[in-house]
Amino acid sequence: MSFFDKNYQTPSWYKTKVSRRSILKSAAGASAIVAMPSIAFSGGKTSVNLAQEPWLTLDAVVNHLLPSSNSGPGAKELQITQYLYLLIKTQPIDDAEKTFIQNGVGWLNGYSQSQTQQDFAQLDNDTKETMLRAISNSEAGYNWINTLINYIYEASLSAPSYGGNPNGIGWQWLEHKAGFPLPPKGKRYFELPGSHRISVSQVTKEESTKS
Repeated sequence: MSFFDKNYQTPSWYKTKVSRRSILKSAAGASAIVAMPSIAFSGGKTSVNLAQEPWLTLDAVVNHLLPSSNSGPGAKELQITQYLYLLIKTQPIDDAEKTFIQNGVGWLNGYSQSQTQQDFAQLDNDTKETMLRAISNSEAGYNWINTLINYIYEASLSAPSYGGNPNGIGWQWLEHKAGFPLPPKGKRYFELPGSHRISVSQVTKEESTKS
């Protein structure tokens, strides 16, 4: 498969996430953006081998989508790749989404090789832009880039214990006031009792009869 496979159909997990995030963005815009005092937050850096795939390509993509600049931190400073690493390795997101993110790396490099004979991470800035704009014209490519952009926002606004936003630099940049107390490692939302979803296959016959 590739980004340009005509049989690709937007999956249900993607539609659900886009709908939920639209509501959250509206709520955030109405009330949550206020001045941020100068406070230091500790997060701890996650070790990711950026020489290995899929992290090599994902790092190149998110750094292209949000480059460092004088106007604010980029993906590198916000540790977006570290956030994606912990997201895929530890958070209970849909397995199909994890697979889609990682398959997209192969599809992007396949397309890049077909056009330039190089993997995406090896390209210059202008050619990276050309590659991403080209795949964004496909439904799968658009969904893949949009998924990464949404996680860039999410990493920039999440507590540092989730892997991104070191020392709260994303909050300071976006003038966002976070809720307190901040969750330390071990008490993040997916580590709390009862936070994991239960699939139908996990329900026993006896439990099913009771319901």
